[in-house]
Amino acid sequence: MPSMTTSKVSRWDQHGREHTVHVSKSGVQRALRCATCDWQKKAQFLPWLKAEEHLAEAHQATVDPAED
Repeated sequence: MPSMTTSKVSRWDQHGREHTVHVSKSGVQRALRCATCDWQKKAQFLPWLKAEEHLAEAHQATVDPAED
């Protein structure tokens, strides 16, 4: 049985609010879930890119807190 691992992609919108998509991995399949709007998607390839796209399109959250 494969173990489940989780990571996240966070971005900030122009109002300073944080939006996060959690990326869960089980085997080769990854499940994406937005903590802000409960959007969900399954992705096998490029899950972090899909998470960034959702944050930008749905929440206009494009500021990466890791980049200064």
